[in-house]
Amino acid sequence: MSNQNQQGHSRREFLQTTGRVAAATALAGVVVPHVHAAEDNTIQIALIGCGGRGTGAISNAMTVTAAPVKLVAMADVYADRLEASYNGLKPQFNDKIDVPDDRKFIGFDGYQKAMDCLKPGDIAIFATPPAFRWVHFGYAIEKNLNVFMEKPVSVDGPSSRKMLKLADESIKKNLKVGVGLMIRHCKARQELFHRVKDGEIGDLQMLRAYRMTGPPVSTCFSERKPEDANELMWQIKRFHSFLWASGGMFSDAMIHNIDEACWMKDAWPVKAMALGGRHYRGNNIDQNFDTYAVEYTFADGAKLFLDGGYVPGCVNIFSTTVTGTKGTAVVSQSSHHPSFARTYKGQLVGDKNDKSAQDNANLIWAYGKGKEEANPYELEWQDLVDAILHDTPYNEVQRGTEASLVTALGRMAAHTGQEITYDEMFNCEHEFAPDLDKMTSGSPAPVLALADGSYPVPQPGLLTKREY
Repeated sequence: MSNQNQQGHSRREFLQTTGRVAAATALAGVVVPHVHAAEDNTIQIALIGCGGRGTGAISNAMTVTAAPVKLVAMADVYADRLEASYNGLKPQFNDKIDVPDDRKFIGFDGYQKAMDCLKPGDIAIFATPPAFRWVHFGYAIEKNLNVFMEKPVSVDGPSSRKMLKLADESIKKNLKVGVGLMIRHCKARQELFHRVKDGEIGDLQMLRAYRMTGPPVSTCFSERKPEDANELMWQIKRFHSFLWASGGMFSDAMIHNIDEACWMKDAWPVKAMALGGRHYRGNNIDQNFDTYAVEYTFADGAKLFLDGGYVPGCVNIFSTTVTGTKGTAVVSQSSHHPSFARTYKGQLVGDKNDKSAQDNANLIWAYGKGKEEANPYELEWQDLVDAILHDTPYNEVQRGTEASLVTALGRMAAHTGQEITYDEMFNCEHEFAPDLDKMTSGSPAPVLALADGSYPVPQPGLLTKREY
């Protein structure tokens, strides 16, 4: 979905060979069969990053029935987090969790030790703060491992460029790589995409996405660091609070709604402008804004309007809709799952239960006529394992990186107060956290506190070339 008409030194230099490489890889797979897992056909898994999402990814992986799967190694920089994850997983999955103490690794080199426990063709899960994706992915490629990585996969222009280079390397090695944008694996939305492409609601002109909630995670707003705490380790534990580690709450949360809207459009935006601000901060000293309003523009002039906010007590909306010349489609309504995917004549849409007689009269299609939707968090794992077993081309890194970059594009537009193009975001030289591959617990944090204990925050209109 890259726009081929964009000008200047751009991502095309990194992507122009991808199609040829993918085609060559498909043929190469016939000559050099993919090697996977252990002698008994078990696919072994190493979990790098044992927080809530990493633990959830293991739970999703355990639903796979096409092949036996087993967790054999775990790594984190916090021992208590690793043990909490292990203690939660072991009673649920018993012998599928085979991680003795000598395969539990603590520290910044733990990712290497955990992946060293695997054989070529096994799976490494990356669920650490997104800043570390390129570091961990590079080692997985060296070890010939398949990968499942959580979104976002990059947080700025430089890390996006690194990920796209690594994507090409992984394709050349015929590695299977899934990215945690699970919406793309939802059967209801897949059918909706084909209906939109077939013109059921006409040419798309306006897309709307809302993710307006209270603080989605407890670590997205942080108070001052205790004097005796290690600065770097304190920031990593609160990675949603810091742009270098996660892209902030905007990148972590908004990427899903942005990605599914752009999927329906079958294109990425070429530019964005935005508003955002900090309001009810209290003692919070993190780098997040409280509200965001982004206007993305596509090459044909169509618009995606995105509203996001984390202010308690305000209206809560979670939805994505796309409007064409003949009607409107519901992509999401109330959550990632189920989608309640539907199409309507005109722009009025009903609630998720379609109880309105007026809206029922406008209804064109609803997925499965009430059929229960399969869980996309589980479907993405089924698709990844099927690709491994049947050696079919499967690599979501380029799309995951582009989705991450488009998300960062909207974030930077809000943080600088400028209209930013896709290529400007791609070529932006402000690298939030250089040399992450050399980081240890004794390293300085990529962003340091100011004299009053707060951290640099975006200043729209004042800082216009970088976000802080």
